[in-house]
Amino acid sequence: MPKLVKLYIRNVVIGFAIAGAFVGILLWFNVMNLWHLVSTSDSGLLAVALLWFMNGIVFAGVQFGYAVMSLAGKDENPRGGMRITPDVTGEMIPVRVPARKASRQLPRR
Repeated sequence: MPKLVKLYIRNVVIGFAIAGAFVGILLWFNVMNLWHLVSTSDSGLLAVALLWFMNGIVFAGVQFGYAVMSLAGKDENPRGGMRITPDVTGEMIPVRVPARKASRQLPRR
């Protein structure tokens, strides 16, 4: 099996496992009275399965995206941004700048 397919399957399984843990935590802590709603309804098991499946799709996509983005290696050379220039050390040269006259004075009180 190709490496990319193995990577995809592994990350989808990890995403669905995370979704299972997420739905379990939602039910355990009874968020928005979800456990009571599921346990007293006749279609509660279907609701939990759909909640797990839909969250599994989202978490699997995020997990696979993270795995693909982390495959990229670091570049050795800088690619854009600020250019690296050599340090220029030299003597400071004093420059005389004549003072300007104020063209507009503030009015006196």
